[in-house]
Amino acid sequence: MKGKVHYEKKGEIALLSIDNPPVNPLSSGVRQGLYDGLQKAKADDVKAIIITGMHSGFIAGADISEFGSNIESAPLSNVLEEIEQSPKPVIAAINGAALGGGLETALCCDYRIALNNAPVGLPEVKLGIIPGAGGTQRLTRLAGAKVALDLILSGRPVSGKEALSSGIVDQLVDDQIIEASIQFAQKIIREGAKKRKVRDMTDKILADRKQLEIFDVAQKSLSTLYRNQVAPEKIIHAIKAAVTNDDFDQGMTVERDVFYECFTNPQ
Repeated sequence: MKGKVHYEKKGEIALLSIDNPPVNPLSSGVRQGLYDGLQKAKADDVKAIIITGMHSGFIAGADISEFGSNIESAPLSNVLEEIEQSPKPVIAAINGAALGGGLETALCCDYRIALNNAPVGLPEVKLGIIPGAGGTQRLTRLAGAKVALDLILSGRPVSGKEALSSGIVDQLVDDQIIEASIQFAQKIIREGAKKRKVRDMTDKILADRKQLEIFDVAQKSLSTLYRNQVAPEKIIHAIKAAVTNDDFDQGMTVERDVFYECFTNPQ
């Protein structure tokens, strides 16, 4: 497959490699390439899919050169839905920075393997906005509200042991991430190629419903840590919606609404 995403079959596994140097931002070409590659993998005789990046990053967020432009390609929401609803398990092989929309893409995958030194994070608060492609909802369901509040309010990236211990990634490797991901995929296939959607996870949010006071603590910190900023309050609201809503889509509606409020705020 030509363009920004290369498609390769590795036995029973489809490998989608993003090629948008140097750090693989989510340009229109990348989004369309991922969408087309996922469609091809769905029709192909493969049993699992790996998404990875070439060069020095996995996906380092949005392509700021496209902000404000009217480019026709697959919207990110369509790409993420294609990943999440794929009938075949999808593995993110995080070979470098997975930031913003990059981590949101990985969170839509069923499994995540990362290099020890690969930073993952949601830094949108530093731009005065919140994650707008499911980051507040999926990270909360995967790692819990405490982790989500910490990482999304601060915008700080994590890597290595912290990413593993928080549950953001399933496995760490020092190098040879493609080989490790293929071995991981082969194991998944042997075990029945089961899907594991983050959106369906409930253990963390059910536990968090017993400690809703963490949101009061976070709210009280706003006046000292985030004075006169709109996004932090909206982040808390969106993460709390992830915890208190059984229906994932209801939480996503809250996230989209508050993202739009932040995006259109003149601050």
